[in-house]
Amino acid sequence: MHEALRQAIIEQRLTPGAKLPEDAIGEAFGASRTIAREALGRLAVEGLVELKPNRGAFVANPTLDEAREVFLVRRGIERIVAESLAGKLSAEAVEHLRDLVRRERRAIGSNDPESIRLAGEFHLSLARLTGNALLIRYVTEVVSRCSLILAMYGRPHSAECGATEHVEIIEALVAGDGARAAAIMDAHLDHVEERALLGSRTETDLRDILAPYAARMREM
Repeated sequence: MHEALRQAIIEQRLTPGAKLPEDAIGEAFGASRTIAREALGRLAVEGLVELKPNRGAFVANPTLDEAREVFLVRRGIERIVAESLAGKLSAEAVEHLRDLVRRERRAIGSNDPESIRLAGEFHLSLARLTGNALLIRYVTEVVSRCSLILAMYGRPHSAECGATEHVEIIEALVAGDGARAAAIMDAHLDHVEERALLGSRTETDLRDILAPYAARMREM
């Protein structure tokens, strides 16, 4: 139930701000409200659900400031992942990563939620390959949050750039160049943040929006 809800949120089948009643969720999965509550609690820890006192659970609706904070943390964690994997990937692991990129590219333009999911899966696979339980846990959380942010704010037509950057990360890891792999990862996540419009899209105060209209009224 947890994984199904997670995917539905990331793919925006459940939209930001949507209410998540425990009874309806339990009924949909043929499970009790208690199990639904536990699943929602886990999603809240991951930042995909907000639990509001006396109101219930809602799909998270992160602000742009919150989104920037998530990307800041993610860059630091994934640099460590890249550095730790350089020169250590098996042939099987490399083929798995390349297959994810091929599937990601096929989904671009025809299935944007799937391309976002596969992009996230690429990063999760890198974390799992480290064998470090804490890294896996933290990367899972930030990737989940970033996938929701991309679904909310991202520009689907730019997703191909991300797939190309994934290929560059793989090649740097295969070459055993930890510094280059970390640098590419850092630049890649900077670009992901830019594609999510976090660098250019701002929240504007209502008074700022209305100011030019008020000025025109005074000139009349």
